[in-house]
Amino acid sequence: MQNYDLIVIGAGPGGYEAAIRAAKYGLNVALAEVNEVGGTCLNTGCIPTKTLMHAAHLYHEMTACEELGVYAKEVSFDIEKIYARKDDVVSKLRTGIEFLLKANKVSMIKGKAVITSVNTVSIMTSEGTVVVKASNILIASGSVPARPPIEGMNLPGVMTSKEMLEQAGTAYKELTIIGGGVIGVEFASIFAGLGCEVTVIEAMDRLLPTMDREISQNLNMIFKKRGIKVFAAASVERIEQEGQGLICHFTWKGKAQSVKAEAVLAATGRHANIEGLFSEGINVKCERGIVVDEHFQTSIPGIYAIGDVIHGGIQLAHAASAQGLNAVAHIAGKLPEIDVATVPSCIYTNPEIASVGLSADKAKSRGIEVKTGKFLMSGNGKSMIEMQDRGFIKVVFDAESEVILGAGLMCARATDLISELAAAIVNKLTLSQLNSVIRPHPTFSEGITEAVEATLGMAIHIAPPK
Repeated sequence: MQNYDLIVIGAGPGGYEAAIRAAKYGLNVALAEVNEVGGTCLNTGCIPTKTLMHAAHLYHEMTACEELGVYAKEVSFDIEKIYARKDDVVSKLRTGIEFLLKANKVSMIKGKAVITSVNTVSIMTSEGTVVVKASNILIASGSVPARPPIEGMNLPGVMTSKEMLEQAGTAYKELTIIGGGVIGVEFASIFAGLGCEVTVIEAMDRLLPTMDREISQNLNMIFKKRGIKVFAAASVERIEQEGQGLICHFTWKGKAQSVKAEAVLAATGRHANIEGLFSEGINVKCERGIVVDEHFQTSIPGIYAIGDVIHGGIQLAHAASAQGLNAVAHIAGKLPEIDVATVPSCIYTNPEIASVGLSADKAKSRGIEVKTGKFLMSGNGKSMIEMQDRGFIKVVFDAESEVILGAGLMCARATDLISELAAAIVNKLTLSQLNSVIRPHPTFSEGITEAVEATLGMAIHIAPPK
């Protein structure tokens, strides 16, 4: 039996980063993973989808490049090569993680981990069961795609995002996506960008129902412009096979509807991956995920949990990483360094979408009076140069203190720009402090200046109201 200060279960971003940080604190660390290092994010999530997205965006731009005075004849794509490059990117990043784990002397154990006591984990490897004792256990086992209880979900051609990314690549002519959340709209953007006819069916009243309503409305208009059909407030009844295709039957506005496609993607969310994780007698409190305290410690002292696996958690890789770093700081007797309450959300559609903190509606629902400023990015020079679709930057401030509360962006590089605003929220910067910053020209970041100035009624590139 091997003894460690900490064993981490799950080698996704939350798990492997926590393991490395714990090793840097001087702890003796083991990391158990049943699949490949990098978890869902690297292998069947964030990185693969963004690699496909980059190819789709480039192809889409090339088909419209004559507007720039650039002529490219017979532009086409090879879906198998696009997927092969995705695999190459994933492989290189995975190799880098494995190197870092080894360099930090983290013991990697490949196998299915089961917590058998407060400080014991059994790992079923290809060579037999390895039993590990540890003073602390950190669960970072992530989540798995949910399959909604719809008739026909097990038909060939009906896939989750995991299966869609694991295939060799198919250039679909028609694709139906069930779910208009983050996963659904990203895949819609990818395949529509490659010329596929995409239909999105969403149960809620709009795309991205957890985001600012204006972002949802804007995305819906852009999707419509690009030929993506959206049916919101719709209920999928069943999926049937017809010849080589699939027919998805649904109800929309009280009427029976159907759409035919070569494949159906079920993008209806994810749930905590805790099946078989605990032996009988290990009664960790769970409520649709593992319940944790402010230090990410479970109901059993010495057992911690982070990321997608926790109750009420935000299912984002960077959230899991931050939680993992704070958890191991607590284990090592150090003060947590990261504000885990301020988590940027990013969606890699075209244009990109990002938000952080409170929207104006959420702030008002909490009884907070706000000041807001918005700048339409159609007036931004860099957006015009790069032929960007309609977008905006919106900022929200507390009306009394003028401290920034939140921001929502829908524009090129939104997922990079959001970091400035997240830093502002964490450090409680005020309207005047954000207004004092010089942002370079021509850049997308100038839109932040305009949005801040608009809050004061002083924006240069916004016409005064009539």
